[in-house]
Amino acid sequence: MLRFTTAGESHGEALVANLSGLPAGLGIQQAFMDRELWRRQQGYGRGGRMRIETDTAHILSGVRHGHTIGSPIAILIANRDWKNWEESLPVEPGDPAKHKAVKSPRPGHADLAGALKYNLPEARYVLERASARESTARVAAGSIAKLFLRELGIEVLSHVIQVGNARLRRAVKWDELVALAAKDEVLLGCVDAESEQAMKAEVDAVLRTGDTVGGIFEVVVHNIPPGLGTYAQWDERLDTRLAAAVMSLQAVKAVEIGDGVLAASSPGSSIHDEIGYERTGSGFSGFTRASNHAGGIEGGVSNGCDLIVRGYLKPISTLRRPLASVDFATREPVKAAYERSDVCVVPAAGVAAESMVAIAIATAALDKFGGDSMLETLRNFHGYCEQLKNY
Repeated sequence: MLRFTTAGESHGEALVANLSGLPAGLGIQQAFMDRELWRRQQGYGRGGRMRIETDTAHILSGVRHGHTIGSPIAILIANRDWKNWEESLPVEPGDPAKHKAVKSPRPGHADLAGALKYNLPEARYVLERASARESTARVAAGSIAKLFLRELGIEVLSHVIQVGNARLRRAVKWDELVALAAKDEVLLGCVDAESEQAMKAEVDAVLRTGDTVGGIFEVVVHNIPPGLGTYAQWDERLDTRLAAAVMSLQAVKAVEIGDGVLAASSPGSSIHDEIGYERTGSGFSGFTRASNHAGGIEGGVSNGCDLIVRGYLKPISTLRRPLASVDFATREPVKAAYERSDVCVVPAAGVAAESMVAIAIATAALDKFGGDSMLETLRNFHGYCEQLKNY
């Protein structure tokens, strides 16, 4: 069973990801992992923190001579900003006078709910763990899940389809997503230049007013075979896993699979994907779909079409022109606390969502194909592919 956890605080010494359950013999590429971490840091509207950090994955265990060995993989990502916080957030008691309290909770953030839950006098420790900086560790773990899926021919990428009120209004081809991910300069992660400029104008508008802006990202899983997930148990459905994986990301408030929102107001005759069967002289045959409104999942099971999942991201909760709040100590009305923050993180959230989706798909693949070594897993996978061809 594939499992992963993360540890670490936003301004702590490091972040840690722990990933267990991968077969032995999977090749690990350091350059690919670091590229994924770099992608998470990009995008117009990011804050000053991204000018401090240069994230790189330091593997501590579970990989030797460039391959997984079947034991848990521990990955450390150092926080360069730690040097500015060592005296404020020491592990030992330290000097209380140097502590940087978050004295008033931010509307929309975990500050107040977390302080109430853990009986904390202010929200510093809530901020430290609830921060989206934690998603760095998810991307490190997800990059390894992506490398596993590549061995099965499955790829996972994302793009931005909306920032504020500016939205991409056309279909996107897989090759466009590949080209987008290969770029060394990232604006807002949209495949269409004109739409991206409209999105940039949305970010510029909130920059001028001290506000923030959200949007929608879309993750596409390409070349996924039918049969991953199951309808047999609610928590093993592929859509259950994907919805939980993407919803777990900071600031995501809604998840959509395929054209789920449109489907709610459409007649069944216009929204279900008609099925065909193709025969060719070359001997290839297979089931086909005239459309992909279902987003690659029917009844909790992948159906062979590209899997499409969207995350709806609310605006960042930390505003340069803060909203009304209450002082933790006095209970008097004040403005919410402000710390250095982003204005728009939709492209970065898309990259983090790629990792969460990759982990969910890798989990479903290992559930189906098993294997303690990549040799065994691939043997099972290729046997299943032959079964599909002969169906």
